[in-house]
Amino acid sequence: MIERKQVIPGDVITRGDFQWGSYIEKRGDEFIALRVGLAEVGREGVKLNPLSGPYLPHPEDQVIGKVVDINGFGWVVDINSSFDGFLPASFVFGREFSPSTHDLTTKFGVGDIIGARIESSERSRDPQLSIRGHGFGKIDRGEIVKISPTKVPRLIGRRGSMINLISERTGCDVKVGQNGVVVVSGPPEAVGRAVNVIKMVEEAAHSADLMGRVDQYLGGVEDGA
Repeated sequence: MIERKQVIPGDVITRGDFQWGSYIEKRGDEFIALRVGLAEVGREGVKLNPLSGPYLPHPEDQVIGKVVDINGFGWVVDINSSFDGFLPASFVFGREFSPSTHDLTTKFGVGDIIGARIESSERSRDPQLSIRGHGFGKIDRGEIVKISPTKVPRLIGRRGSMINLISERTGCDVKVGQNGVVVVSGPPEAVGRAVNVIKMVEEAAHSADLMGRVDQYLGGVEDGA
């Protein structure tokens, strides 16, 4: 069973011997909150989901971004962060890439929406992106919804429970970037319902009964998560 509670900086989340994640400090046997957010204590450890804050890129994060510029060696991508992402052309065309022979606009143009993975991220330069792997590349359709990046874990849910519920009940394809950008595609009426639920999750991310509220809105009975 998972215990959830709202915390502010300095609150003792729990005591004992656990693994712990970001925004938490361990002092003796106490786990102290460093941000305002929703703390979770369970068999997998102690987690804190902040209720506000910008997206900070981390390697292996899956993001959704918009191409905002093209230079001779790749694409500059807005990833909803203080940093732009950069997708090197060599990651797309391969080792044979040459600025003099390859036209980058044949792959992606300014304004295109793409799904990508953070390949590397260092403080001294913009994060490098990659589209290698299943499901990455140009996203041709769908409505874009932006939520606070700190609310993404609640939207996804434990083991994908929340986002799977939304997709199954609305019949929509929902792509979620860890940078807070979501793309919803499907019939217009279904997309509208899915978008409403996504906004509900963002606004009520602190609620312990959020899964039940979403389930009720979508018209069904589902065990809590």
